[in-house]
Amino acid sequence: MTYFFNFLLAIFLTASSYFIGSILLKNSITILAAIIIGASVVSLGSITEKLGAPIWLIVLVPFPVGMTLLYLFLKEPFHIWLITYMTTLALYTVIHVIMSYFFKFNSLIPAWKLRV
Repeated sequence: MTYFFNFLLAIFLTASSYFIGSILLKNSITILAAIIIGASVVSLGSITEKLGAPIWLIVLVPFPVGMTLLYLFLKEPFHIWLITYMTTLALYTVIHVIMSYFFKFNSLIPAWKLRV
């Protein structure tokens, strides 16, 4: 049950970073689009992990999927997409730091554990 809970939490946190990042720049995607991106990115990372891939590949593989889906759902020019993606990535990193440091939750960026 813990793996399933962690999986759902990772989807929620990933989707939140995409949704909030797009809202901050006033070119928001829908909540459903954010959930689709979050579920796709986390699922792909999880599948890559289950296949026994090295940690760097587990972190790297989901990036193109998230980038492509954001571009498709955003329906904005490339430069707007790039700024939105960078904002989303910054939020994702902040969320990871908080969740990893305070709650020992490392499913967002498995290779970057901030345990003390």
